[in-house]
Amino acid sequence: MELFLNLPLWTALTAICLTQSIKVPIYYLANRSWDLRLLFSTGGMPSSHSAAVTSLTTAIGLEYGLDSGLFALSCIFSIIVMFDAAGVRRHAGEHAALLNKLVEEFNQLIQEMKNWTIHPEQEKRKKLKELLGHQPSEVLVGGLFGIGIGLLLHYLAGQM
Repeated sequence: MELFLNLPLWTALTAICLTQSIKVPIYYLANRSWDLRLLFSTGGMPSSHSAAVTSLTTAIGLEYGLDSGLFALSCIFSIIVMFDAAGVRRHAGEHAALLNKLVEEFNQLIQEMKNWTIHPEQEKRKKLKELLGHQPSEVLVGGLFGIGIGLLLHYLAGQM
């Protein structure tokens, strides 16, 4: 039963679920089409990674104090995750986009060379996932969203 009373854990899980859910209507507003795959994908606005770690850190800070070692650990963990989301993972996505373009152009070249003989069906080629990381604004919004969720759930838990 103690697991169900772990407010920092449930705050972070709630932040992930809410943030992933929000991505679908935000995408719809921007593109006028629904993409439910965003519920289970990485990248996009807002960053669920940032929301998760900042809500966790907020909940830990409120529960154990801002002077606790646990808060310090969680804070450093959050900074590393958010830096990674906006840096390394974003650049990996940019590299994936470039590689996908190179593979597509190479396949077109090969197809043109093979045009002398007609093949009934071309093999499908798997593209690299390009939406891996986040723009700094997505990390910022996700982080602020996470802090808000941490504060809200702490307040609601205190009302019970």
